[in-house]
Amino acid sequence: MTAPLATAAHRIRFVLVAPTHPGNIGAAARAIKTMGFGHLVVVQPKHAHYREHPDAVALATGAADVLADSRSFDVLADALGGVHTAYAMTGYDRQFGAPLADLRSCAAEAAARVQETGEEIAFVFGTERSGLENADVERCQRCCAIPADPGFASLNLAQAVQVTAYECQLALRASTAVHEAQRRFGPEEPPAPVPALEGFYAHLEQALIIVGALDPQEPKRLMQRLRRLFNRARPTQSEIDLLRGVVAAIIESRADRAGRKGGR
Repeated sequence: MTAPLATAAHRIRFVLVAPTHPGNIGAAARAIKTMGFGHLVVVQPKHAHYREHPDAVALATGAADVLADSRSFDVLADALGGVHTAYAMTGYDRQFGAPLADLRSCAAEAAARVQETGEEIAFVFGTERSGLENADVERCQRCCAIPADPGFASLNLAQAVQVTAYECQLALRASTAVHEAQRRFGPEEPPAPVPALEGFYAHLEQALIIVGALDPQEPKRLMQRLRRLFNRARPTQSEIDLLRGVVAAIIESRADRAGRKGGR
């Protein structure tokens, strides 16, 4: 991962609430590491010493560091310390939870929050058998679902973590590219307004007549074609200013302009 992407990825944590199988914790560690993440948090694990459990170590192949560095808490509220937006991973609407949204849109929202405001984000997963309790869902600001087959929508905990980490990685890569472009070049400039375009077209037509590229008596459709070209390009005001500088030089050379100004 590039440095900006790695920094953004560190702001996203994956929280497992009351996991019963140490192997799933190890598999989750491997799942997030393959996608460039490393912030794993465990709440009320059934096995307090899960980091050393043989099943966890075996399924964390290549990600023993993520497993060893994972943090453990007694309650979800503490696990969410410093988090600005938490996404409850659940497969159905809860009466008092936030409206349910699909994972891809949630990942895109999370990536934008990380890049634009530097927020800390958490994706929260429930226990293997029953998922998140209502009280835990209500501690989260968003409810997020992985769109699966309604006939069989049950995912293993580590599988759900893998899919979520994958979507987050895609969203972060896209968001990071946009953020870096804005940082280097500033916000994208909007297209030039219509009056600016019309002024440019009049100026361009004048230049084309002067160089003999356009016969005003038989203009044919040259200007219409050029309008279509530039309208398709959607030039910005800065680009229009640049083009008009070129057109001005065609109409009157810089030396002639300087001489005219000096003779005043």
